Amino acid sequence: MPSESIDLVVTSPPYDNLRTYGGHPWDFEGVAQELWRLIKPGGVVVWVVGDATVNGSETGTSFRQALRFMEIGFRLHDTMIYQTSKPPMNDRRYQSEFEFMFVFSRNEPAVWNPIKSQTKHAGERVSGTYWNVDGTQKPRHGDGRPVGESFVRGNVWRMVDRQGNGHPATFPEALARDHILSWSNEGDIILDPFSGSGTTAKMAKHNGRRFIGIEVNQEYCDIAEKRLAQDVLF
Repeated sequence: MPSESIDLVVTSPPYDNLRTYGGHPWDFEGVAQELWRLIKPGGVVVWVVGDATVNGSETGTSFRQALRFMEIGFRLHDTMIYQTSKPPMNDRRYQSEFEFMFVFSRNEPAVWNPIKSQTKHAGERVSGTYWNVDGTQKPRHGDGRPVGESFVRGNVWRMVDRQGNGHPATFPEALARDHILSWSNEGDIILDPFSGSGTTAKMAKHNGRRFIGIEVNQEYCDIAEKRLAQDVLF
């Protein structure tokens, strides 16, 4: 694949041997280096990952991967949370309810289409203060400006609509869709190097983007082809 040819990566790699995915190994270092080569200046990599608990301790794999991306040259543009429901566990800790969505960028992101939510108190006037670095305060909206109709969504996304399509670890279509809408424009090229059942590819297609899905497991490729319902995967 040509260098600097990809606008956006949205992917969730296997991590900590929580699933075997047919027994196919993968090389994190090789993938990270290749993504740096492929991503365009201003491009974004959304890396959805979590940590297993081994012998009573979380592995910290997610943090090590994030730091390595930064050592390679990526900016850690945002550390987001994908909040979901997971099976309960009984190992003397609070229940795990999230995975990280690290947003890496090569330079400042070239595209930013913020997803907004409706404001509850639109039209009401607000005022308040900000704290300065030195501990003093300054007015915030001292003119009592009205609340707008919408606001930019926060970086904790609660999504629980996983699909039962034969793949053991899909993420919600809404997760892929919202990242694609946020960090790319129509006609851009979206890559998922761990394509699985094709969720990223499907959402790219449905939102006017081109896509490349890479998957080593033939069973998952067959699932993706059925979901995409087209003759050729680009």
